Amino acid sequence: MIQTVVKRDGRIVGFNEEKIKAAIRKAMIHTEKGEDQQLINQITDHITLRGGSQMSVEAIQDLVELELMKSSRKDVAQKYIAYRNQRSIARKAKTRDIFLEIINVKNNDITRENANMNADTPAGMMMKFASESTKPFVDDYLLSDESREAVQHNYLHIHDKDYYPTKSLTCVQHPLDNILLGGFSAGHGESRPAKRIETASVLACISMETAQNEMHGGQAIPAFDFYMAPYVRSSFIEEVKNLEELNGEDYSHLYDKELEDYLERPLTGLQGEDRVLQHAMNKTVARVHQAMEAFIHNMNTIHSRGGNQVVFSSINYGTDTSAEGRCVMREILKSTYRGVGNGETAIFPIQIWKKKRGVNYLPEDRNYDLYQLACKVTARRFFPNFLNLDATYNQTDEWHADDPKRYIHEVATMGCRTRVFENRFGPKTSIGRGNISFSTINIVRLAIECMGVEDKEQRIALFFAKLDHMLEVTAKQLDDRFNFQKTAFVKQFPLLMRSLWNGCEKLGPNDTIESVINQGTLGIGFIGLAECLVALVGKHHGESEEAQALGLKIITYMRDRVNEFSERYRHNYSVLATPAEGLSGKFTKVDRRDFGVLPGITDRDYYTNSNHVPVYYKCSALHKAKVEAPYHELTRGGHIFYVEIDGDATHNPEVITRVVDMMDQLNMGYGSVNHNRNRCLDCGYENADPNLKVCPKCGSKHIDRLQRITGYLVGTTDRWNHGKLCELNDRVTHVDGQYGIFPADEEA
Repeated sequence: MIQTVVKRDGRIVGFNEEKIKAAIRKAMIHTEKGEDQQLINQITDHITLRGGSQMSVEAIQDLVELELMKSSRKDVAQKYIAYRNQRSIARKAKTRDIFLEIINVKNNDITRENANMNADTPAGMMMKFASESTKPFVDDYLLSDESREAVQHNYLHIHDKDYYPTKSLTCVQHPLDNILLGGFSAGHGESRPAKRIETASVLACISMETAQNEMHGGQAIPAFDFYMAPYVRSSFIEEVKNLEELNGEDYSHLYDKELEDYLERPLTGLQGEDRVLQHAMNKTVARVHQAMEAFIHNMNTIHSRGGNQVVFSSINYGTDTSAEGRCVMREILKSTYRGVGNGETAIFPIQIWKKKRGVNYLPEDRNYDLYQLACKVTARRFFPNFLNLDATYNQTDEWHADDPKRYIHEVATMGCRTRVFENRFGPKTSIGRGNISFSTINIVRLAIECMGVEDKEQRIALFFAKLDHMLEVTAKQLDDRFNFQKTAFVKQFPLLMRSLWNGCEKLGPNDTIESVINQGTLGIGFIGLAECLVALVGKHHGESEEAQALGLKIITYMRDRVNEFSERYRHNYSVLATPAEGLSGKFTKVDRRDFGVLPGITDRDYYTNSNHVPVYYKCSALHKAKVEAPYHELTRGGHIFYVEIDGDATHNPEVITRVVDMMDQLNMGYGSVNHNRNRCLDCGYENADPNLKVCPKCGSKHIDRLQRITGYLVGTTDRWNHGKLCELNDRVTHVDGQYGIFPADEEA
C-alpha cells in the first residue's frame, strides 16, 4: 500500500489518493463518454493497494497510464497521456523561454542582471545558461521548505544563488604580502616571490584574478600602499646598482638612505652623489608609474570567469606615510587621472582612499598633499571613494601611528560597500577575511501587508512581528548555507584556502574549510526602507522626522536581532545596506502584481537602495547626509553615501573635500560623489558636457554616460537592467550649479 510520495523536488509527503482521482477525472471530462466514477474508484483503489509503500510521482502516473490502457476507456488513457505530456512541457517552458532569450541576445533583466558581465558573448551566454539552470536546483534540493517559500513569495532574495552548489564564498580582502613574499600556486605552475615593483604589480593582478575564479563576489587589497612600498625601495636599489656598474663606483651606502619623498626633478646643476641619487630616484618614479599604469590596465582587461567579465576589484590606500608608500599612491592617482587607452576613465579597480586624522586629512598631516590629489582625481574620474577611518565604529585601540603594520588594524572596504571588521572568532581586522554569503529581506512587502490596519500603532507592531519572523527565517537560511559551505575541501580553493583566508595555513588540501570559515561574515540585508516607511506612515525618512525615527527603529531592531543570532548560531552576522542591482526591480515587479500600483511604494520600477533617501527626492547634500548618516553605524556589514552633483567637477575638487568634511562631521563610514561624464563608445573620448550628442574627436553619435550603478562604474548603460535604468533616469542632484553643498539656511 502506498503511504508516502517522493515529489519531483525531492520532498517526501503523505500519499493522497484524491490526487489520482482528480487527474483521471480531468482526463474523462474531455472525452465524449464523460466521467465514470466507478472506474475512477476502481483504478485508484487498485493502485493504492498494490503500489509500494513509497513511490515517486512519476511511478504513480505510470501506473495510472497502465490501468487506463487495460480498461475499456482507451479514450481516457489517450487524454491522460496527452495531459501528462503537456504538464511536462509546461514545467520546462520557463527554462526554455529563458534560454531562447539568452540565445537571441534579448536585452532584459535576465541577461542584464550584472552590468559588469557581457551576457551576449559565447562565454557570457554559457554563464547565463549555467546560472538559470542552477537556481531551480537550489530551490528544489538545497533550500529548506521555509526558505523556499520565503523566496517564492517575494519576502527573501538569496544573493548569488546560482553559486550555492559550488560552496564558494563571496569575497576576501587579500593579505597581499603572503603572495609577494612567498609566491603562490594557481594550480598550473607556481609564481616566485616579487623582487621589484613591476613584478609586485603583476602578482597583485594575478592574485585577484585567480581568487575571482574561486569565489562569487569581489576581490580587494586592503593596504595597497603598504604592500607595494617595499618594492619601490628594491627597485630604487636596482637603479643605484645600475649606476654603480655604469660609473664603476660603490654607492652601497645609498641603498638604505632615508628619503623624504620620491619626486622627479631635473638633473641640471647636480653633481656627484646628489646627481646619482636624483637619477636613481627619477628612474624609480618612472618605473612605479609604469607599474601602476599597467596594474590599472590589467584590471580592466584581464577577464575572469565568463562573459568577458573583468575582476570585480578594489584597492584601499592612503595611510602609508613612508616615501615609498607615498610614491605608490601618487603614481596610481596620476595614472588614474590620466585615464586608460584613449584617455577614458578606468572602471576597475574601485579605488578607496582611507581618510585618517593625523595621517592625511588635516593640512599639517604628512599625506595631506596626496589627499588633495585624491580629491582632484575623484572630481574627474569618480574614484577614489572615501573611507572614514575616524568614524567611531571604524576605530580600534590596537591602531598606533608608529606601528609599521598599523594597516592590520584599519578597516578596509570592498567595492560596492561590503565591510568586514568585527570578529568574534579571531583578530579584529579586514585582512584575510570576507563575506561568506548574504541574503536580503523585502521589508517593503512586509509593510504593504500591514497597510490595512487602521490604527498606526497596531500597524507598526504587526510590521515588527512580520519582520522578526523573516529575520529568523533569514538567519536560519544563512546558517544552512554556511553548514553546506563548510564541507568544501581546501583543494577546491587552491589560492583562497592556501594563501589568503585567515587560518588557512593550518590546513591540508584534503581538509575541509570548516575550522576557518567562521572568520568571515554572514550578511542580512534589506532594500526599500523609504517605500517601507511610506507604507507604514505615509512618508519616507527624507521628508518626515516621524518616518526617520521609525526607520532608525527598524534598522536598530535588525541590528539587535542580528547580534542575538551571532550568539545563538556562533557566526559573525551583520546588517548589510544591500547594494541592489539585479534585485532593484525584482521585488517591485512581483509586489506590484500582487498589490497593484501604490503611490510612493510600487509606482516606480524599483525600490530605493537600502536606507538611502530616494534618488528622485530633491534635497541638499547636507540634508541627505544628515538623514543617512545614523544608519552607517547600524549597518556594519556595509553601507555607502552618495552625493549627485550637476556639471563638470574637474576644475572644482573642493566639492569633493566638502563631501568628505560632511562624512567626518556626521560620523559616516563610506561615501563618494557622482557627476557628469560622457564617453564616446567608439573612440573613448570623454567630457562633462551635459548636452553632448556628437563626439568632437571622431564625429560618432554613439555617446553614453559613464555612471555608477551600485558602487562600481559601468562604461555603458546598455548593460543596465530595467530597474536600474529607471532609477538612473530619476536621479536628481544635491548641489547647485556652483557646487554649493550646504544651503545658506543650513550651513550654520
